[in-house]
Amino acid sequence: MSGDLVVRWLECLGGLSIFLQCLEYWRIADCTDPQGIWAWQVQRADIPATPAWVGRVFDVLYRPGVYRAQLLLRAVAALALMVWGNQWWIALVLFTGQLLLLVRWRGAFNGGSDFMTLITVTGLLIAQLVGLAAGTDTGWSVALAYIGLQTISSYFVSGWVKLKRPEWRNGQAMTVFLNSGLYGPLAPGSVFRRPGVAICCSWAFILWEGLFPLVLLNPAWVGLFVAVALVFHFLVFWFFGLNRFFWAWAVNLSSVFFLSHWLSFGAGMPNA
Repeated sequence: MSGDLVVRWLECLGGLSIFLQCLEYWRIADCTDPQGIWAWQVQRADIPATPAWVGRVFDVLYRPGVYRAQLLLRAVAALALMVWGNQWWIALVLFTGQLLLLVRWRGAFNGGSDFMTLITVTGLLIAQLVGLAAGTDTGWSVALAYIGLQTISSYFVSGWVKLKRPEWRNGQAMTVFLNSGLYGPLAPGSVFRRPGVAICCSWAFILWEGLFPLVLLNPAWVGLFVAVALVFHFLVFWFFGLNRFFWAWAVNLSSVFFLSHWLSFGAGMPNA
């Protein structure tokens, strides 16, 4: 995968992912108004104690009109990222906007996908800042290496946390999760209720996630691990409706190709 393709993958899918998030936030914006179920006045109580002036700044930033303006600006920056590629103002708007949304939603609105998006926009900002000092290619190399390491570690930690849990090792967790999916409990005769099948599926996920760092040893293995990742995240979307997870991780998977190539061949941005 060429360096240009890696970057365009990140820019285009990253912009699409963030734009879809903005649409989702916009659709539920009425629920964040003072009379809504997610009113800032209520959620503000869960924010750790801060100096009074910081609280007043947040109160202004999360007024309904200002909050909607943030979403609109973020959506414009996401579209600009897809069309024109990464630029300093785009990276700054997306990074700042992501931080403000994390604060607004008391740390996260949609769990790990929000933090994976934070990794994406942090990488965009790193590319700009390092690029100013050391050139565009170096900036992107550092940014992609950062995103790649964070992405690989997300799978590694998830896999080895599962390994420590007996309910994952014996397959029970797999059945419990599938029972809570969008389509209701599994049918009584579902193949996933069979202990042997559940154990095999559980261990397949444990080993795939836990061994993900092996892609750093051989670039030839990256395609397989990334293909499984895309299928995995699509199935999570299909069964649980977590559409953000598919896009948030798909955005950053291109950086895994770059990092594996860079560590194996000692080069910067790959040309082929």
